[in-house]
Amino acid sequence: MTAYRRNFIPGGCFFFTVNLANRRSRLLTEYVEVLRFAFRETRQRHPFTIDAMVVLPDHLHVVWTMPEGDRDFATRWRLIKSTFSRNVVAGEPISASRAAKGERGIWQRRYWEHTIRDENDFARHIDYVHINPVKHGLVTRVGDWPHSSFHRMVRLGIYPEDWACDVAEPDSRFGERS
Repeated sequence: MTAYRRNFIPGGCFFFTVNLANRRSRLLTEYVEVLRFAFRETRQRHPFTIDAMVVLPDHLHVVWTMPEGDRDFATRWRLIKSTFSRNVVAGEPISASRAAKGERGIWQRRYWEHTIRDENDFARHIDYVHINPVKHGLVTRVGDWPHSSFHRMVRLGIYPEDWACDVAEPDSRFGERS
């Protein structure tokens, strides 16, 4: 079995990619309100700050900051995934190993996590989160994707509405494995 190493830094800032088990599924956008509910419920009991987020049909990217002294992002992901799973209609194929553990077959078991190192790294990952729908060919303009914190950042004056409209090929050197 692979030994996964997580960088549990109290109060740290992290970039995550979390995928559905079926990468052709559209569950996350079809049930985006359920996903929002799962995040709200989790944040009520285990606070964290969502710095940027985008929800695509089969995966999501998020940058979040943990509270001072808290490093337990794994519990938060377990709660988000389980709350979402309990609140969507069953029917996905389930492997024997998942069935034996009483698991649904919605999420990939693991997730990609990257510790944000500095302000430049933070800015690059925030940009990556927001450009992702364009990268995946879901829209041609960042502002056209509805499930993104980009719209909040435009309202706050952090991004102009037409941000990245002139980007021919989004930078994909981080965030997802090749």
